[in-house]
Amino acid sequence: MAEETKNRYSDAQLGEFRVLINDKIKKAKEQLELIESAYRNDSDNGTDDTSPTFKAFDEGSEVMSKETASQLAIRQEKFIRDLKNALIRIENKTYGVCRVTGKLINPERLKLVPHATLSIEAKNMQ
Repeated sequence: MAEETKNRYSDAQLGEFRVLINDKIKKAKEQLELIESAYRNDSDNGTDDTSPTFKAFDEGSEVMSKETASQLAIRQEKFIRDLKNALIRIENKTYGVCRVTGKLINPERLKLVPHATLSIEAKNMQ
């Protein structure tokens, strides 16, 4: 365990990851707003109730899209939460350290999956 404290990213590297993560959080929140807007039908033009043709099909489709939007919103909220947890790990200077092996997670992996807590090695052991 004593090895773990030496085996970490520099403050400069952590700063770069912080910028990347804050950018991802901003974009994720924008996407979440779009999903929630679609869920609430904010962008609806209000003509749904004026054309009763194929109403049954529309309602089925609407229910399906609301379920899909709800699932997307839940996934997006979890993604944002995971990114915020990554920011906490940056503050604690434990960001980028695999929670199984204690080794540094490859920086290329962290750029693609900034909320990763496992190295590829540990992920493959699962």
